Amino acid sequence: MAEAVDTTTLLSWFTDSAARGPDEPALVIGGRSLTYAALDRLSRHLARRLSQCVGRRRRVGLLANRSVVTYAGYLAVLRSGGAVVPLNPAYPAARNREVLRLAGVDAVLVCAGQDTAFADGTGVPVLVGGPDQPDPDPCDTPDVPEPAGPPSPDDLAYILFTSGSSGVPKGVPIRHRNLHAFLRHNIARYEVGPGCRMSQTFGLTFDPSVFDMFVAWGGGAALVVPTEEELLDPVGFVTENDLTHWYSVPSIITLTRTAGILPPGSMPSLRWSLFAGEQLTLDQAAAWSAAAPRSTLENLYGPTELSVTVTACRLPPDEQRWPRTSNGTVPIGTVYPHLDHRTDPCTGELLVRGPQRFSGYLDPADNTGRFTRDATDGSAAIDAIDVAGGPGPKDWYRTGDRVAVEDGLLVHLGRLDHQVKIRGQRVELGEIEAALRSYAGLAQVVVSTGVGRGGAAQLSAVYSGAEVPPAELRRRLRARLPAHMIPKRFVHLDQLPLNANGKVDRDACGRL
Repeated sequence: MAEAVDTTTLLSWFTDSAARGPDEPALVIGGRSLTYAALDRLSRHLARRLSQCVGRRRRVGLLANRSVVTYAGYLAVLRSGGAVVPLNPAYPAARNREVLRLAGVDAVLVCAGQDTAFADGTGVPVLVGGPDQPDPDPCDTPDVPEPAGPPSPDDLAYILFTSGSSGVPKGVPIRHRNLHAFLRHNIARYEVGPGCRMSQTFGLTFDPSVFDMFVAWGGGAALVVPTEEELLDPVGFVTENDLTHWYSVPSIITLTRTAGILPPGSMPSLRWSLFAGEQLTLDQAAAWSAAAPRSTLENLYGPTELSVTVTACRLPPDEQRWPRTSNGTVPIGTVYPHLDHRTDPCTGELLVRGPQRFSGYLDPADNTGRFTRDATDGSAAIDAIDVAGGPGPKDWYRTGDRVAVEDGLLVHLGRLDHQVKIRGQRVELGEIEAALRSYAGLAQVVVSTGVGRGGAAQLSAVYSGAEVPPAELRRRLRARLPAHMIPKRFVHLDQLPLNANGKVDRDACGRL
């Protein structure tokens, strides 16, 4: 019997919920609440305008701010059969202009009042979305037809850009079909349904935002969007909006804890607390769990190329039963049941394949070294060969992340590209960071390499938390690390710099 073809797309997850509960709240933003029917109506209106402007099945840049037009615009691009290319208004104009070029963007959708100088001279038309209301603009042409034909599972849903080692951003195209199993799994896992109120902390250029939007909308929940100021006070945001689900980078825990605004028992409404994007330490998890004692805390992991996240680790309610890991971080847990995984026996690199794995970078040249296939037909084969050209459906994606199995759970040990040589010996920067956190009691730590006297490589550590004299830090580290792994420089900051995605900015730390 032929296997049934799954026709679910990102758009249909939303429209199915809109059909089931049109009067349920779908979007809470800026003091306003839009129902599923209202957001659906506005997205249809914007889709008509897009189709009139550039036609269907186009790549549309979305200058993403925290406005109704941004979220309705995302749905509108999908409704018109197009692929969303999110743009960050905080990024330099040159970066956004480069993304327009690399993605082959056909048009840009913006809110009224946004700076669109980055599009000047590119020939890319700019469509001002509006009004920022759930009702159609009476000044628009009323007879523009509804865009015909929904997107198909094989159409591109969005294109995100990650940093490239060559200095050129790498385009990651994700198709609708890559997200179906992911959404189905997570909606069920986190018991998402009408009445749930879920945070939207991630910028739309960061792929966990896809979880924010479509796990909420796929389950019929309300997506609650904070302002930039509210992001600095998650406790206030959670309590004022009666949130049931929280999802963010772990850096927010340290930021709020340092500011003294994460008191125990302060977020009783939370049922789920999820973190991803960077390593979550056991210390951070304990602080958040004390503030949200009724919530279940999970640590999630996944690269953009594997459609948001691919693993999860659920911590038991009793902190005494939490896993204790070699580097003081919460394990990334186990891989989703609909995916296959293995580790490279030489490097410990995590390899993943399955329906969430993308089909290759926008520029095929970026595929080099990122995929591998088994040397035999057996899925359990240990030997593997690099893939030349585009990957096949059974090829593995090389995540670039080192993992180890500890007590049956995957633990993230760091990036392969964070391995350096000091005095001719291999050094894992993540191992030094773990030692500083556990043996020196520091909060956040980034270790990087620079050039010391005589041109030799030199280790530097940037950290937050209580300031400790460098001599004392070195003394504490000698009990665990060899001399060549002890940093020569220590820089104390009240808060480590963050990038536009809210993650600790390792590059900025390395320049200090």
